[in-house]
Amino acid sequence: MTNPTAPLLGDEYVPATRSPSKRPVRGYASGKEDYLARLGKIEGQIRGLEKMVEDDRWCPDIVTQISSATRALQEVAVGLLNDHLHCCVVEAARRSESDGEAALEEVAGTIRQVVRL
Repeated sequence: MTNPTAPLLGDEYVPATRSPSKRPVRGYASGKEDYLARLGKIEGQIRGLEKMVEDDRWCPDIVTQISSATRALQEVAVGLLNDHLHCCVVEAARRSESDGEAALEEVAGTIRQVVRL
C-alpha cells in the first residue's frame, strides 16, 4: 500500500521512506487482528496440505484443500483492497483530484497483478 501522504512525482506516487521508529497507520489498522487471525488459519491449512502430501493422501482431496486455501487468501486480498479503497484512496481523492487519480491507478495496477494469476 502506498502512503497516502507520499509526494507525487508526475502522475505517479513516490512512497515515503519508512522510519524505523514511526510506522504509518494503514487503512486496515482497525482490522489488523482479524487479518492476522485469518492468515494464521491459512498457515495452518498450508501445514495440513504438507501433511496430506507426506501421507500420500488422495490427489483430489489435496487439490480441494489447495482450492480452499487459495480462496481464503483471495478473501484476505479483497478485504485489504477494500480497506485501501475506503481509507487511502478516499483520503487521496479528498486531498486533490490528481492524488485521487494516482491512487486509483495504483489500485488498478494491483488488481491487474492479481488478475494475472
